[in-house]
Amino acid sequence: MRREDLLKLPSMPAAGPSYPAGPYRFIDREFLVITYETDPELIRAGLPEPLEPIEQAIVHYEWIKMPDSSGFGSYTESGLVIPARLHGEEINFVCQMYLDDDPPIAAGREIWGFPKKYAHPKLEIVKDTLTGTLEYAGQLVAMGTMGYKHESMAGNGEVTRATLSKTQVNLKMIPGVDGHLEICQLVAINLTDIVVKGSWIGPGRLHLVPHVNAPVADFPVKRVVGAHHYIADLTLPFGRVVHDYNKEAADAAAPTGLAAE
Repeated sequence: MRREDLLKLPSMPAAGPSYPAGPYRFIDREFLVITYETDPELIRAGLPEPLEPIEQAIVHYEWIKMPDSSGFGSYTESGLVIPARLHGEEINFVCQMYLDDDPPIAAGREIWGFPKKYAHPKLEIVKDTLTGTLEYAGQLVAMGTMGYKHESMAGNGEVTRATLSKTQVNLKMIPGVDGHLEICQLVAINLTDIVVKGSWIGPGRLHLVPHVNAPVADFPVKRVVGAHHYIADLTLPFGRVVHDYNKEAADAAAPTGLAAE
């Protein structure tokens, strides 16, 4: 294989790439987001510098069902998002993610640094209840429930569109062949081409179970603030590096002034 051909491949392995080239379009992406209060010291400990916590010690626990995803197929994911600040801008730090499909795990980790692991999340309507569950290694580690479509959000979806448009930040860590982190960055992403198809709020509850390999319960629930259910089409574009830890370390180690001469 010629170098020119190799450099055109979207992903490994060359014989059958794990995922195609992006950007990636999602149709009828369905969200259940339960927002809750937790311990502010745990949030501070869970945010990598230079991210800073916001005034409220809140976490968003999410289930996302994706029935039509270009290049990835149909899958569901679940995880934790922590609202934070980066250089004064309010962002969402994606802390943990669990999903049931190999291509988006590989792409999510390799391109954007999404903290994805294989597990078994599920989002479904059970009678009058929107129900999200997450199982890891055969054990239930999260369950969220929301009254189904209790209150439709008024307007044209601007509030929900703004929620989806908010900058997401991931901690991307990929080791090199020597075992050290060849890539250690904060990566930012902004979803685009967002079309909100429905949005509802209502009562919600969240139960988290301690698990060593899916530690969602490390951010315990003090009080549920609210629950939000919405459906939208959107595009996941490529991201951008907003902080490079290796470069920062190299710059700090470099001699300065007269010593450099």
